[in-house]
Amino acid sequence: GFTLAEVLAALVIMAIVLPVAIEGLRIANRAGVVAQRKGVAAQLADSLLNEFVVTGEWQYSAQDGDFGTEWNGYRWRLQNQVWGRDAMQMLTLEVFYQVQDREFSVQLSTLALPAE
Repeated sequence: GFTLAEVLAALVIMAIVLPVAIEGLRIANRAGVVAQRKGVAAQLADSLLNEFVVTGEWQYSAQDGDFGTEWNGYRWRLQNQVWGRDAMQMLTLEVFYQVQDREFSVQLSTLALPAE
């Protein structure tokens, strides 16, 4: 058998270790969810940015929006800036998403020639 002192010592050790272990699991879970959603956000950003460049809609369309009900929780914002060289524009598409009440984002940029 165990003595009362041994049982109390084991309970104290568990009271210290258990919250730390649970917090570690929560952080690992959030990191996994963030990584998964970041991959989805990068794919959505790549697809939408390519669509804007190919169609030329980046010159005329709204500068922000969402991806509809199919990709609920993801929204985007498009910015264009004058490129320092040539007559090109630098397009930056940022996709936002939330994980555990914190907002994260992914940015993709490319260069495009404005229509003349």
